[in-house]
Amino acid sequence: MGENEKKQVIFSGIQPSGTLTLGNYIGALRNFVKLQDDYDCIYCIVDEHAITVRQNPADLRRRCLELAAIYIASGLDPKKNLIYCQSHVSGHAELAWILNCFTYMGELSRMTQFKAKSAAHADNINAGLFTYPVLMAADILLYQTNLVPVGVDQKQHLELCRDIAQRFNAVYGDVFTIPEGYIPKIGAKIMSLQEPEKKMSKSDPEDTYIALLDDPDTIRRKIRRAVTDSDGEIRFDPENKPGVSNLLAIMSALGAGDVETIAADMQGKGYGELKNRTTEVVIEALSPLQAEFKRLIADKAYLQSVIDENAKTANALALRTLRKVQKKVGFAPRG
Repeated sequence: MGENEKKQVIFSGIQPSGTLTLGNYIGALRNFVKLQDDYDCIYCIVDEHAITVRQNPADLRRRCLELAAIYIASGLDPKKNLIYCQSHVSGHAELAWILNCFTYMGELSRMTQFKAKSAAHADNINAGLFTYPVLMAADILLYQTNLVPVGVDQKQHLELCRDIAQRFNAVYGDVFTIPEGYIPKIGAKIMSLQEPEKKMSKSDPEDTYIALLDDPDTIRRKIRRAVTDSDGEIRFDPENKPGVSNLLAIMSALGAGDVETIAADMQGKGYGELKNRTTEVVIEALSPLQAEFKRLIADKAYLQSVIDENAKTANALALRTLRKVQKKVGFAPRG
């Protein structure tokens, strides 16, 4: 890349709700570290999105700092990546209001996540839950984002974001960059320990996932209870042996070799041995991250300074887009 060539912008919004899992680490966090030299990466801790569901205020504040610490502990350099809280950059909410006026009720009512969350929180179906995708569009468009890492559950939101941007540009000219989905090079898909046909998710019961901050005894217990099957053979066959294949995939993703080699090494050994080996590989892989997390979380002043500094940088970038948009829609100039 030439020295004056502008890097593409990657934006990812992460909810500070609970802990991250081994699946998040293998599928996303670890890959993010490889992007930091080639892209301008923005990792926004989306605390405004989080309050669409009732939160304990002290817990939310604590989890925002913890998430920042996990990101840095996993190898993201806060001087190369913007790691900050959404609520510290008012442009997110300001742009969301303007974009609300370019989004149709019918589009929002078709969002599958709104239907799912409404069913899960029937006593609190608030307007924020309904307009959540517009705030997400504002998050992305505020930074002239080129690429957004998206899972299957967020594809619909990204499509709406693109539609809103194109609609606005059609009226006012070339204001917003139209973002694309960023699909990382396919890593292992890490499945639930108890239902290995499903992806590992922190919203499922605790025994189904390994949290990044689980201590060795907890990791040992969860893997010991992982579902396998009754035929006793160790081979990689996700369709017929999802539980065994998931343990092999976890080891492989954490650097223990390719799945076929690990399976061949373990021929004639039982599932107890497979689980023991998986446990050791996981504990060894997570131990440096956990040690660094403990060091960081003990230094709250440092974490706060990172969030504050990065929010200033993010705010300056956001204002460039926001002022342009405000002018286009006809808001009175400010001194």
